[in-house]
Amino acid sequence: MPTPLWLDDIHVGDRFRTDTYDLTAEAIIAFATDWDPQPFHLGEDTARDTFFQGLAASGWQTAAITMRLLVTTGFPLATGIIGAAIDLTWPTPTRPGDQLHVELEVTDVRESKSTPGRGFITTKYDTVNQHGDVRQHTTGRLLAFTKPQ
Repeated sequence: MPTPLWLDDIHVGDRFRTDTYDLTAEAIIAFATDWDPQPFHLGEDTARDTFFQGLAASGWQTAAITMRLLVTTGFPLATGIIGAAIDLTWPTPTRPGDQLHVELEVTDVRESKSTPGRGFITTKYDTVNQHGDVRQHTTGRLLAFTKPQ
């Protein structure tokens, strides 16, 4: 487990990469059945004649996988990854067989002027498959805390 990082430890230009997550058709269908039951997420047969022309994971499943990867192997913030704002796009569909990982870059770090002991980290991160296809692009503003004295 990497050393937990505090606001004081993070700098513009810092980069992080997660381990990978292997996505199966069964996992896509199970997630969709519970959370996003649209034809293009529920099976290859029902997805074939849709916009996606085949089974595609819900964007929300891609987002959930991204979060899991960041929390477990990617960005070890000492007090957790606490989102303050997010901009999220899915430029290409996530597919069965994708081996996903996340590449994150810190683009801004600011201490709060009104609340000592905390601040915000702005990050840009891509969820990428084994072929380099970006499945999700995210800009996130995260709440972080300074190291306790």
